[in-house]
Amino acid sequence: MTSNPPASSGGFFSQPKAVWAVAFAAVVSFMGLGLVDPILPAIAKDLDASPSQVELLFTSYFAFTGISMLVTSAVASRIGAKRTLLSGLVLIIAFSALAGASDTIGAIVGLRAGWGLGNALFIATALSVIIGSASGGVAGAVMLYEAALGLGISVGPLLGGELGAISWRGPFFGVAVLMTIALIATAVFLDRTPAPPARERISVLDPLRALRHRATRGSGIVAIFYNFGFFTLLAYTPFPLGLGIHQLGYVFCGWGVMLAVFAVFVAPRVSRRFGDVAGLAGALAGLAVLLVAMGALHASQTALIVCVIVAGTFLGVTNTLMTQVVMESAPVARPVASAAYSFVRFSGGAIAPFVAGKLGEHVSVASPFYLGAAMTAISIGVLWFYRGALVPVAEERSTAEPQPVGRAPMVVAVGGPTARQVSAMAVPVARARGGAVHVLHVVESDVVAGEGSVDLETAAEARELLDACIAELRESGAEVTGEVVHSYGTHADVADRILRRAAELSAGLIVLGPDAHYATIGSGVTARIAARAPSHVIVVNPGAGALGRPLGATGAVDAAALWKSGGR
Repeated sequence: MTSNPPASSGGFFSQPKAVWAVAFAAVVSFMGLGLVDPILPAIAKDLDASPSQVELLFTSYFAFTGISMLVTSAVASRIGAKRTLLSGLVLIIAFSALAGASDTIGAIVGLRAGWGLGNALFIATALSVIIGSASGGVAGAVMLYEAALGLGISVGPLLGGELGAISWRGPFFGVAVLMTIALIATAVFLDRTPAPPARERISVLDPLRALRHRATRGSGIVAIFYNFGFFTLLAYTPFPLGLGIHQLGYVFCGWGVMLAVFAVFVAPRVSRRFGDVAGLAGALAGLAVLLVAMGALHASQTALIVCVIVAGTFLGVTNTLMTQVVMESAPVARPVASAAYSFVRFSGGAIAPFVAGKLGEHVSVASPFYLGAAMTAISIGVLWFYRGALVPVAEERSTAEPQPVGRAPMVVAVGGPTARQVSAMAVPVARARGGAVHVLHVVESDVVAGEGSVDLETAAEARELLDACIAELRESGAEVTGEVVHSYGTHADVADRILRRAAELSAGLIVLGPDAHYATIGSGVTARIAARAPSHVIVVNPGAGALGRPLGATGAVDAAALWKSGGR
């Protein structure tokens, strides 16, 4: 639930030019994940390089991206988001163009490292810039960023195949040209963003210090072994597939589409039904089995193609749930947790492509897949070992617990632009009941597939809204307390957080507004609370100016009778 203003009349597509410029750059940036897949065999042939040497294109890129994550947040907190963003774009343009002009595999490998630095600077700030500039609220901005991520991941291999069919240099020059367009547009349309105040600066050592905590360290170790399997599949598979550049582009485009769709749409449902840790373990198990099948069926081109595309489903779910676990369980600030996790997962996984190439050259074609499967299986064991630490950090209560005054307390759940109106309309209910009142304001944090999370309102905005609602309810003469509660990932989680807290407080009544009055949760939250609440639920409708129909386990009841009886 948020206090963001409603979307502008122009809707989702009515965005400032600066937002479209950064979103376009984000699409091109995310292309880098699979852009070079279709041209790996062509590079090996034209430059007389071995598969393991070509695999170093991934190793240098991911290793330097991971190491750079230690400094990107520190840089952004000192020079501001726009300068950090433009610096990343300039580096990507320079190093991708130089890589396209190079004639040795060693030069391209080294230049891909510089590309990784630019990419790290860009992705560290792109989301925050889009959120700060977008119209229609934070939720719409996050949706736009996720769309850019999905488009980039899926289109990257396709563009790599089309340009690579002309020359293996084509994808490198193509990225340079597209990023130059994005650079000019961003520089012209994006307003200057000042550096954050000194108190908000992040130290280069903060992500490393975060690894001292069991939860952050555990999720990092899981990521090391999981990414070994991930990067083995991504970087090594083009060689045993034996396809042309166009065909490789189509196959990995299918892989990217499945990854994006399952990361954005399926992973939240898996989380809701099975929980983050259990859902993550299942996705990792699926990936391990798939890698074993790829090793056993490597002689069948059709089987490998099917396996690559299906792998996108498991990787999409894993990326989102892994990020969600990291963000929920980390006992440090989210930017620090994200930097620590990205450092470990990219740096640890960067070795996999080179090792896979060496095994393919000197052991067997199938051996890299079997090793990737073994490493992924180990990640499941590590996940299970650390499962006790990989749980949401306990909420900090902003005020004292409500003290019972004659009857069970009433919980008022607020959010969105009508939060104060909902609180005001709950005043007669609180006055009639005569008991304590506890206000819950749930702040949603959207997990962006594999990239981190973002609160859909700032801490100051959440606190201000909560204080205003508490002030409204004190007009009833009741004892009023309140708290801000964080929710990650799914809309069902918003409802479950409210229900869980109400149960902890032994609430006798829950009052909330309808879904239509929240900026981001959409439909289903009110119905979920009404269906599962152990007490009566009243839904108030500020738009109608009157109390809506009370809902509960016993069906519809009369509102006046409900608050006079005090619920249960």
